[in-house]
Amino acid sequence: MTSLPPPERKEQLRGEGFARRDALDKSFRKQAARRIAAQALDLPDLQNINPVGAYWPIRSEVDPRPLLEALLARGQDVALSQILHPHLSWRLWQPGDVLVKGGFGVREPGPDAPEVFPKALLVPLVAFDRRGGRIGYGKGHFDRAIAALEAQHPVLTIGLAYAVQEIEEVPIESHDRMLDVIITEAELIRTKPA
Repeated sequence: MTSLPPPERKEQLRGEGFARRDALDKSFRKQAARRIAAQALDLPDLQNINPVGAYWPIRSEVDPRPLLEALLARGQDVALSQILHPHLSWRLWQPGDVLVKGGFGVREPGPDAPEVFPKALLVPLVAFDRRGGRIGYGKGHFDRAIAALEAQHPVLTIGLAYAVQEIEEVPIESHDRMLDVIITEAELIRTKPA
């Protein structure tokens, strides 16, 4: 089974990851999002970074909104992703801002919201490993976004996931970008020294 080429192996792991994530009880996911937010807020690396790029949750992803609202409350700017396939743009966001339906059904800021270039990214995950390997939806949006931002300045990448999404090893391809930190409801995993 593990002898599959990386793209096919990732697709298999993606299906398994969705199944594990989707099976979690809605109230568990809500509590987990609060625990993940609390750990992220305590992360020294994230304390004074501006702006922080994030995503609007779809399906059974970890809901970053409790964290986003807390970041805003402590004076940090938050930007949401806007899909300009095959790339992502980042637009400033405040609670109450009108969001439009974008690519893949994702709610995102409109084109009139100011574009920014985040110094930290909150990344949704379907599966992850302790090295910082991640599996997303398979379109490469976050890998390209991280690479584009890294060409401008250092970027702290923080994956948000449930503990059940951890796998032994993500097959890594040349375009994949590794995460610096992964936060689950159970722990904060540093993949590199602080």
